[in-house]
Amino acid sequence: MNLFTSGRLNEYLASVDALAVDMFFRLAAEYSDRQGVTEQLKSKNQFLWIQKMNNILACVREVVENDIIYL
Repeated sequence: MNLFTSGRLNEYLASVDALAVDMFFRLAAEYSDRQGVTEQLKSKNQFLWIQKMNNILACVREVVENDIIYL
């Protein structure tokens, strides 16, 4: 409520959003590298690539939400 009444709420929300987006893309790249989800896999077996990427993105989304959004 203090942020809202002081007029700094939008600034705070924008910074949290930028932090969450940065963390999301960084973790997604890190997780996909660790699990070997590459463009080569994508060209060989698209369904396996989609399955692994969906799993990675769900895990990353959960981490970002728990660490940044739902503090």
